[in-house]
Amino acid sequence: MTINNILVPLDGSKLAETVLPLASMLAEQNKAKLILFHVIEQHAPDTIHGERHLIGEMEAGAYLDQLTHTLSESVNVDRHVHSSAEKDVADSIVEHSRELGVDLIAMCAHGQSGLQKRIFGNIAQEVLSRGDVPVLLISPEKELEAQSCTCQCILVPLDGDSDHEAGLDMAVELSKSCHAKLHLVMVIPEISSLPGEQAASAVLLPNATSALLELDCEEGELYLTDLIGMLLEKNINVTGEV
Repeated sequence: MTINNILVPLDGSKLAETVLPLASMLAEQNKAKLILFHVIEQHAPDTIHGERHLIGEMEAGAYLDQLTHTLSESVNVDRHVHSSAEKDVADSIVEHSRELGVDLIAMCAHGQSGLQKRIFGNIAQEVLSRGDVPVLLISPEKELEAQSCTCQCILVPLDGDSDHEAGLDMAVELSKSCHAKLHLVMVIPEISSLPGEQAASAVLLPNATSALLELDCEEGELYLTDLIGMLLEKNINVTGEV
């Protein structure tokens, strides 16, 4: 897996722009193209996150051009505005990620709040659930400075299921390009933190449950040891723990 094209969806707000320092750093490290992207939204509100909403193709294009000039000249930047008004912004992001041959979508994890978020979800969640391109989300509370943006350690949660190792490939690629350490983690619950029916069984059979959890820990250690050995053979700086 290589990172050649990074899509950055932007809505015109400063909040959405918080992803740019990290996305730019990744583009520079991978010699990838950074695609700044805006979707014209159907029946868009007048403001978004307290700022005026972009309402037309020319205005959106000018906004993306302005942002381009704030980025490092060493970053290859492209701009794309989807001019047809879209009712479903998340769907447009997913479709364009496929059309443009994107390897990574980088965006800020913000959107609806309160009841609306619980019922409809936000755009980032929708992109995650519908697409097949890896998505890198930045918390809006995490402000990054372009000059000091680095990636030193990447945490990779695993559960022993090979089907859930899909994120490991991207983590390895990012660790190579950023010279970052990988830290693999597998979590085994204690008796006190077992959920639902397992907790009820633990009350009735505490010794058997403890033995099973110890066995899970041993299997987890073997699983991570195999993965770590494979990654060390590829000269990846990696550690792990259960």
